[in-house]
Amino acid sequence: MLVLGMMSGTSADGIDVGLARISGRPPRLSIKLEGHHHVPFSSSLRKTILRVANAEPKETAEISQLNFALGEEFALAATAACKVWRVPLQRISLIGSHGQTIYHQGTPAPFLGHSRISSTLQIGEPSVIAERTGVTTIGDFRPADMAAGGQGAPLVPFLDYLLYRHPKRNRAALNIGGIANVTVIPAGANAKEVFAFDTGPGNMVVDALVEKITHGRSHYDKDSEMALRGWMLPKLLNEMMEHPYLQKEPPKTAGREQFGQSYAEEILAWSKKNRAKPADVVRTATIFTALSIGSAFQKFILPRTQVDELVVSGGGTRNTLMMIYLAAILPGFSIVSSDHFGIKPEAKEALAFAVLAYECFYGRPNNLPSATGARHLAVLGKLIHARAR
Repeated sequence: MLVLGMMSGTSADGIDVGLARISGRPPRLSIKLEGHHHVPFSSSLRKTILRVANAEPKETAEISQLNFALGEEFALAATAACKVWRVPLQRISLIGSHGQTIYHQGTPAPFLGHSRISSTLQIGEPSVIAERTGVTTIGDFRPADMAAGGQGAPLVPFLDYLLYRHPKRNRAALNIGGIANVTVIPAGANAKEVFAFDTGPGNMVVDALVEKITHGRSHYDKDSEMALRGWMLPKLLNEMMEHPYLQKEPPKTAGREQFGQSYAEEILAWSKKNRAKPADVVRTATIFTALSIGSAFQKFILPRTQVDELVVSGGGTRNTLMMIYLAAILPGFSIVSSDHFGIKPEAKEALAFAVLAYECFYGRPNNLPSATGARHLAVLGKLIHARAR
């Protein structure tokens, strides 16, 4: 099958579309990434997504409208990507769309008389995607895992296991997106021996600080320019490293609920009170991201298994300073880019949802309970049949 995978992450900067050629079935699943294309969101759409995702006041009607509007955007992105690759939509057998997360509570909490309610909401209506493209579409992957007692994330470890399992090497796959997550694959591991979790913030905190400091002129710290002009603030770094999430045992998931706009505002309030320079704050946040990842390895991974090779992907790999700090914090690790395996760092999550959709289409389990905490294997995703072509 030729399958499109589509993903919009916590940065809400746009839609990544991956084109994958997939055949076979696990453990002999053949996966080849044949194309990647990024379609940016307009400034007004991005602001709306972030406002809704950051729990600012909104009406139910706005969420409903945004769900369908994003469905249109995902359909347009699929069409645009196929034009760039000169691949007719008629050749695409399946689309897997993660959509856009606007709320995620992986840990159960009391609600309306129920003692254990967890929930998640991804928007970008898959019915619209299927109708506009004429391609059978699978979306809404997280709820089935949560219904089975899992946290609905991380889901990318399913792909990591298929791609990076090695008979003799202990590997870890680190993706630094808005949130950073890691998958640990011991040598010769079976699916039950893989473990994964969100380590904490990836680009999310740095991006939010840069956007606020520049009043929206920049959405991220390109080439670490701002951080390189600053100095580390030890007192602020110590306070950031005391965040309760970093002490929590896996399985665990993170998002804007922990490290979103309100967290960035707390940091900026601290900097104002302590008269800290903006560049110093951004450098400290950059170090914090790398240090939080390193801390997760020291606390939760290395006591369980040695890591011979660390495969990194995601937008954070483009943050030079962050990667330098990460290498210094994890000495002795062989750190390689997912490029080494033929996968662009920014394309891996889109590829993951192509693979998850392929497995869902055939009715095969596509979660890793050892990563999400689910009680059992589950088939993730809701299938929308396209109209007859």
